[in-house]
Amino acid sequence: MQIDTLKIFCDVVRLHSFSRGAEANNVVQANASLAVQRLEKHLGVTLIDRSYRPWKLTREGQIFYEGCREMLERYQALESEARGEQMAANSVVRVAAIYSVNLRDMSRCVQRFTELQPHVRVALEYLHPGRVYERALNDEVDIGIISFPQSHRGLTVIPWRDEPMVLACHPRHRLAKKKRIAVKELAGEPFVGFDADLVIRKKIDAFLREHGGDVKVVLTFDNIEAVKRAVEVGSGVAILPQTTLEHELEAGMLAAVPFSGLNFVRPLGIVYRHGCQLRPTTEAFIKLLKKSSLACKAAS
Repeated sequence: MQIDTLKIFCDVVRLHSFSRGAEANNVVQANASLAVQRLEKHLGVTLIDRSYRPWKLTREGQIFYEGCREMLERYQALESEARGEQMAANSVVRVAAIYSVNLRDMSRCVQRFTELQPHVRVALEYLHPGRVYERALNDEVDIGIISFPQSHRGLTVIPWRDEPMVLACHPRHRLAKKKRIAVKELAGEPFVGFDADLVIRKKIDAFLREHGGDVKVVLTFDNIEAVKRAVEVGSGVAILPQTTLEHELEAGMLAAVPFSGLNFVRPLGIVYRHGCQLRPTTEAFIKLLKKSSLACKAAS
């Protein structure tokens, strides 16, 4: 059976779509369906049960998919090794990150990596947390960068760094000049938060409840940039990672106040599909990310 046919099958399963699997292999959907049918005929078993909507993998299909995926990864590694520098010249490290990853830090890392590996390109995209998980699970990116990384049987998590969470407020707010504050001082304050379905919202809510911060939520958003803009115009205060406030603090647009006696942090993690053999270029980029994190920690 040809490698191309096995790749089509794996992409159909990975993307859970015949049309997207076909697109990933530059063929029409009918050819992708035919490729899977030929595989089933060759093996004498049903791989995909089309009686369900959406369709499901059969037990035999799951076994065959896992084996083919490992084989294709090994084949691609061998192909890369055989081509050597020619393959490296066309190499791309695909990264999906949540919107709130420090843009300056990421830009510096990408720039430094490009200097160290001039034949490798970093394709970086910023997405909603759910999409970062989805793209990592579907092998659409090499790694994802996520906050409060959740355990998932399909993903491997590499701890990256912990970012201190601070009170963000308008520079003329009554709490802005304090060196540190107790959480209970926020009681009754108008609060700009995150949408209820986000993990960071749940963590902040738990932190406030635990320490007596009975705030009054007035606005919610699904991203940090929108939260910062609302705080800038005086809509309320917020709790945000300190690293995301660099620009606003330098420009005097916001103030950041640490919490006294508490170590509330936002952990960031690097995720990739479990069982995936990371390419050397991807491993090199992860190493640079971790090195930059240590440098930031030492500077603080």
